[in-house]
Amino acid sequence: MAYDESAASLIREDLADQFGISERKMFGGLCFMQNGNMVCGVHNGGGMFRVGKAREAEAMAIEGAGPMDFTGRKMGGMINVTDKGLADDVRRGIWLRMALSNAAGLPAK
Repeated sequence: MAYDESAASLIREDLADQFGISERKMFGGLCFMQNGNMVCGVHNGGGMFRVGKAREAEAMAIEGAGPMDFTGRKMGGMINVTDKGLADDVRRGIWLRMALSNAAGLPAK
C-alpha cells in the first residue's frame, strides 16, 4: 500500500464512535468518509484533512500542516499534514474535529 497502515489505524480509532464512517481507497492512499463526504485520509508520508475553506488558515497554523497540492495546484479547504503531525494525538485531534465539523455541514451523498 502507498500509505502507513499504523496511521490509518490511529484514525480508525479516532473515528470509532462516529456515525456514518466508511473507508475508500483514493489518491494512492486511504480516505475516511462520513455519509459519503471526505473527512480525512492517509497517504505515503502523512495525511490530509478536509477542514473547509473557512478554517483552512487556522488548521494550517498548526505545526505540521501545509497546503494540499497533490495535483500541483492548491486544493482549497484541504490541508496536508506530515507523518509527525499525523502521529501527534493532540494535533491530529484538532484537525479531525475541524474536518468532522466541516463534513457535518455538507449534505449526505
